[in-house]
Amino acid sequence: MKELAIFGSTGSIGCSTLNVVRRERDRFAVSILTAGHNLQRLTEQIREFTPRHVYILEKQDAEALREQFPGLDIYWGKDGMEAISRLTDFDIGVSALVGVAGLRPTWNMIQNGKTVALANKEVLVAGGRLVMEAARKQNATLLTVDSEHSAIMQCLRGENHAEIERILLTASGGPFFEKEITDDITPEEALRHPTWKMGPKITIDSATMMNKGLEFIEAKWLFDMPIDAIDIVVHRESVVHSAIAYQDNSVIAQLGVPDMRIPIGLA
Repeated sequence: MKELAIFGSTGSIGCSTLNVVRRERDRFAVSILTAGHNLQRLTEQIREFTPRHVYILEKQDAEALREQFPGLDIYWGKDGMEAISRLTDFDIGVSALVGVAGLRPTWNMIQNGKTVALANKEVLVAGGRLVMEAARKQNATLLTVDSEHSAIMQCLRGENHAEIERILLTASGGPFFEKEITDDITPEEALRHPTWKMGPKITIDSATMMNKGLEFIEAKWLFDMPIDAIDIVVHRESVVHSAIAYQDNSVIAQLGVPDMRIPIGLA
């Protein structure tokens, strides 16, 4: 049985990861859960999945958890995140913290030679060269949970990397692709993604297409490709999650329903 460390367990990716665990309890257990401010959801997750170690950002929330779970190993604050991300009693670490906050915990898992399922593209945007070099040096396995990059990873299975002509990175275009962006647009409209249900940060980034810029950088580092060999292709339906064009003019694509449990389960 594989044990998981889920960094960002109360967010969208973290909850989807735990949905995968629910379906396959004979294959997966949970060793570590970390959250920011969502004490109630973390408490529910602790009761259901019985981890050995947990983290929450604020000291008062950590103290509340200690009252409810006196035998649990609990961390909080900046030093607590550093400490819990250096633990080694798990098999696969899911890096799903929001933004650059995920860089240091991911770095620590890589330094310990862990398998990391990366759902935080900012880790590679901020530290791509350093992270990839460290993964190679420490013999750590870095997998991707981004739907587009997971699709690319699947298209590359068994193929010769040297024969790749281009990466075709798909984009839905977000809610405003066919609408002029004006000052009248509301946050609610920006959070209404046409095909995916995601956390608020990535949804807003998708509404402005900034998210695809971040994914472009992520693809460059993950797949060791020059930037002029990566194309962004708008595909409104989000059925083709990405594709690889090869030098013989063939294209291999990965298709599926827009459900994050698929790339999570693969990783």
